[in-house]
Amino acid sequence: MAKQTQAQTINKVFMYISGIAAVLVLGLGGLAFWAHDYTSKMVRTELSAQKIYFPAKGDAALDPATYPNLQQYAGQIVDSPQKAKAYANGYIGRHLKKIADGKVYAEVSAESMKDPDNQKLQQQKQSLFQGETLRGMLLTSGYGFGTVGTIAGVVAYSAFVISGVLAVVAFMLRLRS
Repeated sequence: MAKQTQAQTINKVFMYISGIAAVLVLGLGGLAFWAHDYTSKMVRTELSAQKIYFPAKGDAALDPATYPNLQQYAGQIVDSPQKAKAYANGYIGRHLKKIADGKVYAEVSAESMKDPDNQKLQQQKQSLFQGETLRGMLLTSGYGFGTVGTIAGVVAYSAFVISGVLAVVAFMLRLRS
């Protein structure tokens, strides 16, 4: 049996490293794809179950002058991260700013504690609490987790490509040895 040259030994080492790395990156890609698929389905299912719809086109509640960026969603159900963000910020967010001259729940709540008999403040406090809660849920659960799922998808497909490149490198090194 012929003695291996240093170059052949290095070739074999890189071949094994490339092959092992290809398998590991493929596994990472599989996990990332599972996270992408699971998160995407969960976000769509949970958002759809809430049955939140943008007002229909022509509805006064979706006035084109006030909501020009939401016209593309008119009449649609909120069932994607993009729609959740648009509804939360573009629709609910604009309504919340009108309730107490732009004040947020924490500000109105503090004022209402100082004046507990003021019914207007109590009503504003309740409306802001409900609106900010729904807005926060849509941004966190709908947009936030949906975005994480999208990123997981990009990682998955990138890992599959990298794994393929590593496998080709390992194969080419195998042919050289």
